[in-house]
Amino acid sequence: MASALLELRGVRRAFDGLEVLRATDLAIARGDYLAISGPSGSGKSTLLNLLGLLDRPSCGSVLVRDQPVDDLPDPARSAIRGRTIGFVFQAFHLLASRTAVQNVELGMIYRGIPPAERRDRARRALARVGLEHRLDARPTTLSGGERQRVAIARALASEVSLLLADEPTGNLDSATGDRVLALFDDLRADGMTLVVVTHSPEVAGRAARRLSMADGVLTEES
Repeated sequence: MASALLELRGVRRAFDGLEVLRATDLAIARGDYLAISGPSGSGKSTLLNLLGLLDRPSCGSVLVRDQPVDDLPDPARSAIRGRTIGFVFQAFHLLASRTAVQNVELGMIYRGIPPAERRDRARRALARVGLEHRLDARPTTLSGGERQRVAIARALASEVSLLLADEPTGNLDSATGDRVLALFDDLRADGMTLVVVTHSPEVAGRAARRLSMADGVLTEES
């Protein structure tokens, strides 16, 4: 395997004494495409939060580019997350009062990127997902698939290396979901690293590596 972009070593997570994620080792290489599936309550969301540096493990280590990040203060972790990891959620999380290009720009404001550069990156990211003709459209005028592509563009505009997607086709019809998955295939071909959490066997089947979770235990399928 190529050197790990992100790695979990013996990571566990417990809440109020209840172990939600059991001892887990996982190495995600640059350019990898993983799908993680499992029933509700199996620990998928907990795992995703740890991979996205949104949470800290109860024990074990999370490493980004071979550097442990668990003991770093929150501002340092946020900085690493901002330049390394992008997020795509089932619910899109777009602001109805902002245009597509403004929604994409929002992810860069907190990183101190100058306005002109933000606008240029946002336009290029929307063009990459096929929405160069919808720059000034507001989310309420966009289809579900278009809104999801705006959310993907928001992650891409930050020029991250790893994209974490939580049920990215869950609110989409099958044809629109297929178009989003085709976009993921294209991103992976361009070198993006992807981790997709899903209930769908069809979505999981698109990934190069398939893992499953049950009762806090992560297992890689052969």
